[in-house]
Amino acid sequence: MPKATPSIPLLVIVSISLFLLPAESHTGKPNLTLDYYQKSCPRFNQIMNELITAKQTASPTTAAGVLRVFFHDCMVDGCDGSTLVASNAFNKAERDADVNLSLPGDAYDLVTRAKTALEIECPGVVSCTDILALSARNLVKMVGGPFYEVPLGRKDGLVSLASRVAGNIAFPNMTMTEIINQFQSKGLSVQEMVALVGAHTIGFSHCSEFSKRIYNFSKALSFDPAMNPYYAKGLQMLCANYTKDSTMAAFNDVMSPGKFDNMYYKNLLRGLGLLATDQAMAEDPRTKPIVELYAANETAFFSDFARAMEKVSVYKVKTGKEGEIRRRCDQFNSLNTDTIRS
Repeated sequence: MPKATPSIPLLVIVSISLFLLPAESHTGKPNLTLDYYQKSCPRFNQIMNELITAKQTASPTTAAGVLRVFFHDCMVDGCDGSTLVASNAFNKAERDADVNLSLPGDAYDLVTRAKTALEIECPGVVSCTDILALSARNLVKMVGGPFYEVPLGRKDGLVSLASRVAGNIAFPNMTMTEIINQFQSKGLSVQEMVALVGAHTIGFSHCSEFSKRIYNFSKALSFDPAMNPYYAKGLQMLCANYTKDSTMAAFNDVMSPGKFDNMYYKNLLRGLGLLATDQAMAEDPRTKPIVELYAANETAFFSDFARAMEKVSVYKVKTGKEGEIRRRCDQFNSLNTDTIRS
């Protein structure tokens, strides 16, 4: 960190530093920087840009998939690439927790492609966690969303436990209070939570995640009355065979599913929210004003989303000896069975 000049109060320097840097940085551990790979892997950004563009062009759902894997990774013990690790005979990894079984293969494929190319270019230098974080940012921008800074230098975590996932990832049947509490446990405000959930403006959800809203909602109603009736009936038709085909899904944003915009919030105000937890944001007094703000002002949404993503991307990152640079993103460099837990 540069030395403070006499004209800038020390308290201001300290306050800004603690806000911008991960919690570990003020204890003397290495800081994340925007130019972390400038000398050790000069073509890092070029290689990443080329691979991300090619993958998104070939598979347009990649952006939503990578963003979802990124969130699921960071919300469980911090951004450390633990969701990328595959299970083995000694350990059931995060990737195989029930809520993560539907994480899309395109996301893992992009990370694998990037890691392979970077290992050829600069072996043992770039972490899988940095690959995931930068991919998420670039893809958000590529599909129309805001740009935000991604400082680099994260290490890959040394632990990945499926048992750690429950309680850290939101489920579609959770109450708004439970979701707010979950985000606040990560240091995220209600407004930051509403902004981050706006990532649902791209991507899709499997029918099993919202089936209770559209089939036998109650004894008197076949679908959730909070839903637009035409929308509900359309979903009933779309998901008619979901019990036989678990891959059946619907876009989270029925109006502009491939574009990162504020249409998601506009949809919520029209009863076009797909997940119950999403629709609840348009009704709960703690979140409704924020939904209305973002529905009316895309600039406000983009600004708040970018700031929240910057904050999430440095949540409990591993640096120094807390982690490693994995040779393969789906495997730890060494298997220490003494430290493995179920």
